[in-house]
Amino acid sequence: QVTLVESGGGLVQAGGSLRLACVASESISEIVAVGWYRQDPQDPGDQRDLVAKIISGVTMYGDSVKGRFTISKDNAKKTVYLQMNGLKTEDTGIYYCNAWNPGRNFWGQGTQVTVSS
Repeated sequence: QVTLVESGGGLVQAGGSLRLACVASESISEIVAVGWYRQDPQDPGDQRDLVAKIISGVTMYGDSVKGRFTISKDNAKKTVYLQMNGLKTEDTGIYYCNAWNPGRNFWGQGTQVTVSS
């Protein structure tokens, strides 16, 4: 069982920046994929959309955040980061950290990001 704890969310004006962090309870160096997903809390049926992930060393981004967000990880600190620049109101949502290995899928509790106009 991997526990993931997110931090760094908050309220920011459009155009601003935030840095999210996700600390894992165990080593992430052998985890196949780590990443961030966003969910709209105003829409209970909304699925968690990919924001960014690192899978087998390759980074992938959702189309809406390319060029603005950067995902990185520090294996020694068991931490995954999401640097978010040029924030837009449509980036508002709950951001969840995810860790995935075949047969094992873990989620953090989420951190709220609100971007005001």
